[in-house]
Amino acid sequence: MANNTDGTLPRSLTDNVYIVDWDGPDDPNNPKNWSRKKKWAVTLVVSSYAFLSPLSSSMMAPTADQIGKEFGITNNLILALCTSVYVLAYAVGPLMLAPVCEIYGRLPLIQIANLLYFAWNLACGFAQNTGQLIAFRFLSGIGGSAAPSIAGGVLGDVWRADERGQAISIYSLAPLLGPVVGPICGAWIAQESNWRWVFWSTSIVCVVVQAIGFVYLRETFPPILLERKAKRIRRNMTDAEKGKVQEVRTVFDGADREWKNIMRKALLRPLALATYEPILQVLSAYFAFVYGTLYLFLTTLPSIYQGVYKESVGVAGLHYLALGIGLSGMSQVNAYTMDIIYKRLCVRFGGEGKPEYRLPAIIPGSILLPIGLFLTGWTARANIHWVVPDIGIVIIGAGMILIFQGIQTYVIDAFTLHAASALAVIAFFRSLAGFTFPLFAPAMYNALGYGKGDTILACVAIGVGIPAPFLLWMYGERLRKASRYAKHT
Repeated sequence: MANNTDGTLPRSLTDNVYIVDWDGPDDPNNPKNWSRKKKWAVTLVVSSYAFLSPLSSSMMAPTADQIGKEFGITNNLILALCTSVYVLAYAVGPLMLAPVCEIYGRLPLIQIANLLYFAWNLACGFAQNTGQLIAFRFLSGIGGSAAPSIAGGVLGDVWRADERGQAISIYSLAPLLGPVVGPICGAWIAQESNWRWVFWSTSIVCVVVQAIGFVYLRETFPPILLERKAKRIRRNMTDAEKGKVQEVRTVFDGADREWKNIMRKALLRPLALATYEPILQVLSAYFAFVYGTLYLFLTTLPSIYQGVYKESVGVAGLHYLALGIGLSGMSQVNAYTMDIIYKRLCVRFGGEGKPEYRLPAIIPGSILLPIGLFLTGWTARANIHWVVPDIGIVIIGAGMILIFQGIQTYVIDAFTLHAASALAVIAFFRSLAGFTFPLFAPAMYNALGYGKGDTILACVAIGVGIPAPFLLWMYGERLRKASRYAKHT
């Protein structure tokens, strides 16, 4: 239901209850009707948040030896934990923050969480022992986990389905490019300065991004915007006969609008999604494997180029550019083609858009990923030029970004209103993988070598990745129709 076009009086559900909705399909207050300039401003700001936090997740990896010497860390597992505990926080944070943002709005949660990230990340630079560093890293990761999960909900609020692909291609690139750029910067900091500047430099950038966010970022969550509108109506509308304010609800409100009910549903929603939504279970498992593989490569690339090719720390760090080229290059190709494919499939199958029309991007990604793994693993040898494994790494990056963008766009299209909670479920499982994969990577490669180790990863990628998009294409709509949270059309 909608308000009158002049916005003065909402349509009534009963004689005593009024339902507040947008003033028609072209209401300028609806984020989907904002100007493209305003939409892109919001998109770029949340993408900046989503880039900065993952940048910190891997930036300290090249400085691990410095940290180990200063704090007397001799256990490689503890040293790896100093880096990966940040990603563990990514598993915990979204489960708390994403549901809360669906109660209080996207804007306050993103900005408050970013301030928490800034405070604890700055504290990492002043850590005096291993315990402090691990604790501060975990707490900064909790704050930093908000943007990568909540930002997807922001884009779902702002962009319509047929124009969402390009925006999500930029947003989904940010959390992947951040961990790639981080080690490059960290390597040169390790070579030229002190490890503490890894944290101080990112804190300085955080201040700049936060300042831009205060200026350009706006609330986008429709239930919050309509609730603000309802509050204005409650203040101004009275019953002329009874002399009391009528009950006013938004289209998103039910009869059980008590705070306790709302909070309980919101906090339990990610658990319900993870338990009852087969779509999310399949996509979370595949996303987790690919994300774990990304962090495995981020932590083992130095051992390839410093150990096998005997390069210095700074030069070895430059090979992360190969992963960045694959990610960013294919991201731009996919940004151009994703919405075109979506619109053509809409026309071909009757004009109605469906989340399944996002799946074609995943198919080439599922093929490229194992090809890159095979090539990198079996060519990382001293008698083969370093450019060959670099080509494999480029192919890995290209495959990863296609998979990530396809999955995230599908989830946002399928769970638009609860996209933040759905992405929090994926973030939980992918972050557990990002935390654990680097811990077993050294033992795996020491025992099997790069060739056999990457072959195991490639076989898993084939076994999980190849069937997944085809199964969702055939059964995705049926599963959505049985869902309590997904869109049925």
